[in-house]
Parts: sequence; structure tokens; C-alpha cells
Amino acid sequence: MFFVDPSGDDSGPGTAERPFGTLERAREAAGPGDTVVLRGGVHRLDRTLLLTEADSGVTYRAHGYGTPEQEEVVISGGRPVTGWRAGPGGTLLADSPGPDVRRLRIGRRTAERASVPIEGGFTRTGTGYLFDDPAVAEWGDGVEFVYRGVYPWSEARCPVARIRRDGGAAAVEMAQPAFERAARLYRSVGDWDGQGVQEHNGADSPTTAENSPAFLTEGTFALAGGVLHYLPLPGERPGEATAPVLETLLHVRGARDVSFLGLSFADAAWSRPGSPGGFLHYHGNGHYDGGSLVRVDVFEGAHVTVPGDQEAMPGNVLIEDSSRITVEGCGFTRLGAVAVEFRGAGEDNAVRGCEIDDVSGGGVGVGGGAVRHRVEANRIRRIGREYRGSPAVLVAEGTRDTVVAQNLVAETPHAGIVVYEGQGAQVLGNLVHDTMQVLADGGGIYLSGPQGSSYADGALVRGNAVLDTVTPYNFGLYTDYGASWVTVQGNVVHRADAPVALEVSPPLEHVAFIGNFWDADPGPAPGGVLLAENTVLAADTFGTDPAAAAVTAAAGPPAGR
Repeated sequence: MFFVDPSGDDSGPGTAERPFGTLERAREAAGPGDTVVLRGGVHRLDRTLLLTEADSGVTYRAHGYGTPEQEEVVISGGRPVTGWRAGPGGTLLADSPGPDVRRLRIGRRTAERASVPIEGGFTRTGTGYLFDDPAVAEWGDGVEFVYRGVYPWSEARCPVARIRRDGGAAAVEMAQPAFERAARLYRSVGDWDGQGVQEHNGADSPTTAENSPAFLTEGTFALAGGVLHYLPLPGERPGEATAPVLETLLHVRGARDVSFLGLSFADAAWSRPGSPGGFLHYHGNGHYDGGSLVRVDVFEGAHVTVPGDQEAMPGNVLIEDSSRITVEGCGFTRLGAVAVEFRGAGEDNAVRGCEIDDVSGGGVGVGGGAVRHRVEANRIRRIGREYRGSPAVLVAEGTRDTVVAQNLVAETPHAGIVVYEGQGAQVLGNLVHDTMQVLADGGGIYLSGPQGSSYADGALVRGNAVLDTVTPYNFGLYTDYGASWVTVQGNVVHRADAPVALEVSPPLEHVAFIGNFWDADPGPAPGGVLLAENTVLAADTFGTDPAAAAVTAAAGPPAGR
């Protein structure tokens, strides 16, 4: 057994009395069957902790894990922000510890980047926009445009290259290749609003500008010219401030039989959206990075443009080509991408009993090639804080026998749990509420594509409670885009725009809704869909029905988790 303490010394033997000072030194010392015990405090990483096949068979756990004496262990990729000095208009200034700070922790609060709405008064040009208001030229460098609802389920981000005065106007030149790619990707044709068939280009309509000192309001910050600008809340003294700098805290690559118990991972970054390629979100954790585009017919006379291939948002904790990796009782917070990602071939990995909160992107991502992974008994809240199309749990195309069970999923800007084409996925007993808070065309639980070759090896969605799916045009349980071999059984859906989706393109095949409880009649079943023994409950009596109440009470993490 080896011990690590933030105040320890790597020249020591790593004992309880003389602990190591860094995780890297403990990694070097530990071998199969060893346990590395982390003492309480903030363990700051100067570089990614990389575990490979040679590091297999080791357990990393918090001191006192599973007991009332468990110590709070934080593995951080952040850097302290110090040397605050007075700036104009009551602002505080400090040199940035990183080149692209997108999140800033002030004390125990995460400060938002300063932003303003873009409400018109501009025209799109070949290279950007011409704004009627010449004051836009005072925004300065480092501004980023946000395109909310560029498709109803998407939100894009494109950096501004430069802004200059143009007579009595302001010319905004957008960064390339992001702007040109956005103009090609976000193109659709259809009668979307009852005004007749029209071509729409989402690049025409930025909705928000972020990251300029000109946008500061109390409690927000901006980064300009390597300097952080912060406007304090009334009476606030920044004191301790932390900026995330390291992008990958932990990378497990090709290892086996490694456990992480009771650790917290915090303050990690992701700089890609601020690069010239921007962040061109399409669906889930995917974004467009060039390459082919495909036209998809939605219904007669309507089509959208989609990526031929997508890049995945990375995990700040990345487990790649590894098997029997257990992440249990851990915390993930103040992270800039996906909290924890399983990537590549691997078997029997698990994330269970964890708290995931305040994350820019997704919560848990299970990538293609995964076999028998489990995501269970976690509490996942307030994800998608910056990239609002991100789901709490995403099971990517090409997985087999993934189990997503007994999780609490809440306060998500788009879908809660997303399962793409694969085989044998099981979504069981999850409590999913207050999803779809920002974007549209999604659901509390969303599945798309074929899920197997029969009901026996297809997807099973059972015993989930899906409550309060918020924005218009959503479905509590959403089977979409040619979903097939799916059994949706014994679930509760309450206060959604619609309980389920039946008419989609391509159409559903071999999808059975059996014994569910919902508060609206979904209508007649089209060919390929079975509706059997479902119960429509009136909204004012929904909570008193004993069978529906029993499903809801059993959903989510068990008591004590």
C-alpha cells in the first residue's frame, strides 16, 4: 500500500508516515494488487496522469473510503489565479494562467463568461456580418458567437477573427474554417413554421456574443489579451480563484482491472471551441470537423444537412481500450468537456455511485466498441452548461449490452439519456426529470437506429420515470430515426410535450410500447409499432395511481447511494 498527500515528498517511501507528494510517483511505485491511498486535499496535476497496461491491477482510493472518516480528495487540472489588481469601472484584472480560460471558479462559485444577446441590426456577408451599430467595433478580440437552435437540437459556437469599423457600421470577420463549415452544415429546406417552404441557413442568425470586457455584468468574467477581467458581485472579494488549464486529468489506455474509489475530478478545460474550427455541434456529443455532408429527407419537401461523420467531444477523464475499469463513488465537477468517457474496445467497465455536476459538456459517454459497460446509480445534474446539446448519458453507435440503470438524471439542456444504434442496450429504472430545458426535438430518454436483430437482443427500456420534459416539441420517451427492435415497458411519463414519438423518418420497425403509464394518448400506432396495455392517467390523479407511483418510487439510485 502506498500513500499520497499534497504536502508529501516524492523522495520518501510512500508510507502513511512519509507519503509521496504526487500521483505520478505513486503510479511509478505501484504494481498489480497494490492500493494507492490518497489523503485529503487538492492534488494538482501538472500533466495528464497516464495509466497503461503496465499499470494494471491497481486500486486508487480516498483515505477512509466507504466510512464516515472518508477524506475529501480532489484531483484538479486548475491553476490558481492570483495577483488581482484594480481595473476600470470596478473590475478586477489578473494575468491568465492559461491561453483559453472558458470557466472561472471564484470561491465556491462558477462564474459565467460575460455575454450579450444579438437581437438584430446586422446582415450576413461572405466573411461574417455587418452590424448597423458602430459600437460593436469596441467589443475587441476574443469574442465568440453562439448560435442557439441552429437546428432545434443543436447549438454552435464560432470565434470572431477580428472586428473593425466600416464607415458608420462595424464589420465582423469570423474565424475560418468554422464559419464556412457552419454555413454549409446548417442548411435546411421545409415549411417549418407554416409560412411555406423556405431554405434556412442557421449561420444567418447568431443569438449571443460572449467573452468581451464590454459585456461584463456583476459576477461575470472575460478573457482578453491574456488578462482575465472580472466584475465582482456587490461586496465580493475574489479571494481564492481557479482557472481550468489541463484538458485531460486522467487517461487510462490499454489497462485492466484498475479501480478509482471516492475521488473527485475537477477544474479541467477544453480549448477546441475557441480554435479556428469552432464547435459545430450536430447531435449528442458529436460535432462537425469538415468532411462530407449528407442530405437527409425529413418528410416530403423538407430536408436537413447532416455530417457524414462526426468528431466526439473528449472526456476530461478518458478510459480507452481498457477493460474491467471501475469508477465508483467519485465526483466530477467544473469540467470543460465530457466528465468521463469510455473510448475504443473494452469490456466490463463501470461508473457507479458517482456525482456528476456542473459540466460544460456531457456526463458519461460510452463509445463504440464497448461491451457490457454499466452506468448505474449515479446522480448526474447540470451538464451541458456550455455545450447545450450534450446529454447526461450517451451510448454511442456500435456498443453491445450496455446497461444504464438506476441513475438520477436532472437539469439538462437537451436529452437526458441517448442511445444510438447498437445491440442489447438496457435502460432500466432511471429517474429522469427536468430535461430539454433549452433546446428542442429531443426527449428524456432518446433512442435512434436499429438496436439489434430481434426483440431478444434488442434494446429494453423498462421501469424508468420520465418527468417534466420542459421545452416545446419534445417526447418523454423518444424512439427516432428508424429505431427497431425496441421494447419500452412499464415506464412512467408525466408532463412531457408528448409521451412518445410514433411517426418519425425513417419509420419505426418492431418497436413495442407495453404497460406504460402516461398522461396523454399518443394516438394510433403506425405499422411497425405495437401499443399494448398502456394506461392514460389524468394529470390531476397521476400521482395517486398506485402502480405508476410504485414505478416512480423505485426509479433512481437506491437509498444510501
